[in-house]
Amino acid sequence: MNTASLKQDYNERIVPALMTEFGYKSIMQVPKLEKIVLNQGLGIAVADKKIIEVAINEMTTITGQKAVQTISKKDISNFKLRKKMPIGVRVTLRGDKMYEFLERLVRVALPRVRDFKGIENKLDGRGNYTLGITEQIIFPEINIDNINRLLGMNITFVTTAPTDEEGFALLKEFGLPFKKN
Repeated sequence: MNTASLKQDYNERIVPALMTEFGYKSIMQVPKLEKIVLNQGLGIAVADKKIIEVAINEMTTITGQKAVQTISKKDISNFKLRKKMPIGVRVTLRGDKMYEFLERLVRVALPRVRDFKGIENKLDGRGNYTLGITEQIIFPEINIDNINRLLGMNITFVTTAPTDEEGFALLKEFGLPFKKN
């Protein structure tokens, strides 16, 4: 399947389905997927600086877009943390790369999770959804032999939906495997 298939699917199938479901008057009212943000918090990087470089390389491999490091905003002595120390990695995907990543996530990565029974269906109140992943090895781009530490990540789907109900309907149409209630 080509990269524009999910975008095309959105325009041809999802928009009309959501218009009939919620009774929108214009296609401009239909919620869109704005961006997907991948974030990895690496508190262990305080002790070992190489972890950030490894995480940046892995995140770049997974998304196809250069990852950036995030830095701490303040000192926290209990965690041996100083201001402006690198403590995480993030990538923001938009446009074709976003749809390409979403397709790989739904069709390839999530089915590889052990004992997978679907993802929680709790949105944030504004139509956005965050999915927590415990291991980066579910992505086929990651070579398991080169991994020395399993790292989790958060994947946030930011939509233009005004309510959780509309955001949920949009993400369900994109094929996210939500649990059955």
